[in-house]
Amino acid sequence: MTAEPTTAHSSRWPVPPQDGYTVDDLFTLPDLPPHTELIDGSLVFVSPQRDFHSTMIDLLVTGLRSTAPPEVKVRREMTVVLDRRNGPEPDVSVVRTEAVTGPDVTRYQAADVLLAVEVVSPDSEARDREAKPHKYATAGIPHFWLVEMTGTDQHPVVRVYELDPVTKAYALTGIHHDRLKTGVPFPVDIDVSAEALKAL
Repeated sequence: MTAEPTTAHSSRWPVPPQDGYTVDDLFTLPDLPPHTELIDGSLVFVSPQRDFHSTMIDLLVTGLRSTAPPEVKVRREMTVVLDRRNGPEPDVSVVRTEAVTGPDVTRYQAADVLLAVEVVSPDSEARDREAKPHKYATAGIPHFWLVEMTGTDQHPVVRVYELDPVTKAYALTGIHHDRLKTGVPFPVDIDVSAEALKAL
């Protein structure tokens, strides 16, 4: 009698369906890691956050909330449903207040999102710079910000984009190094200098 071979490691991740996952799967599959995203039917797991990523999100959330009108709410790291095969999780979102229906909300529809913000991490550069902006624009989200760390002094830079209704693509409307000042989606004035980031 021979013993069955054993393996030291067996995967417990589910095998993806032939046509990929859907947004419903994203919310029903057991034991997914926190902040799992759905891009083109594939589950995307995020790496551990770097300090820049976390503090930059805090800086933007605080700044946006300080001037947000009652018609909108500022949320961090919540799934936005773009279509049945895409449920990304912007680092920061500005959503219509009526979309916040209670403390058990787990996702927002693209039609309720006025601004999506992505803070670039080394493992997510291509998604944050290319895939996500294209998908946000196609879904009709009117504003998009891309935040990166540049230079040896690790200085934040915020690129502000607005949706062109004719091309259905984002157009760059500003690059902000020390102060993020814009009138859309509502009047915003945030200190995004390296000093402001270090103070957090």
